[in-house]
Amino acid sequence: MKALIVAAGYGSRLRAVSPSKPLTPVAGVPLIARVIAAARAGGASGFTVVTGHEAEALESFLRALDPAIACVRTADWSLANGHSVLTGADAIGPERHLLMMADHLFDPAIVARAIAAPNAPLTLAIDRRLDNPLVDLDDVTRVRTDGDRIVAIGKHLPDYDAFDCGVFAVDGRFHDALRASIAAGGSGSISAGVEALATTGGARVTDIGDAWWLDVDDPRALAQAEAALAA
Repeated sequence: MKALIVAAGYGSRLRAVSPSKPLTPVAGVPLIARVIAAARAGGASGFTVVTGHEAEALESFLRALDPAIACVRTADWSLANGHSVLTGADAIGPERHLLMMADHLFDPAIVARAIAAPNAPLTLAIDRRLDNPLVDLDDVTRVRTDGDRIVAIGKHLPDYDAFDCGVFAVDGRFHDALRASIAAGGSGSISAGVEALATTGGARVTDIGDAWWLDVDDPRALAQAEAALAA
């Protein structure tokens, strides 16, 4: 299964460490290289990366890492991440594929679970461990589910039973829902597209169990990632 990686944002919380979040070294290896390696180990067969901020440096690195990686630039990387997804959607097409973030590290088993999940417009890998010490409650995207269906999603959701791990399996129906949400005046975020699908029952989840993942969004999380990799 092909993978679309969103790597266009500014990465403001890591600016003190690195001018480019995807190129931030994690135990000596750029963050995006670790994401690609884990995705490939989990079953991803090809990669399209959406670039934006510091695009030339990132694209140059990716060409050297693997010339088969396709890079597409989003028109305005300051917009919400759903716009970057739609830039990538035009390149990767409507067939089912993985969608992931350039700043989320994860056990390859999470990707394998997303690939193996029953076909749906969108399946999100979730962590039901609400006491996971690696989760930043001030920044994580929260999810409320009903069985394997997503009922609600958002960073400030007061009532939730899972966390968004940043790994999805999606197809063109998700792209359509995201476009419709933006056309209706929505925020343009990935979560807004998920919410649009949730109203029709098209947003599903797969539980990662005890698999490891971490959103590397600030210096504290970077230190946690390096400690985990050392262990």
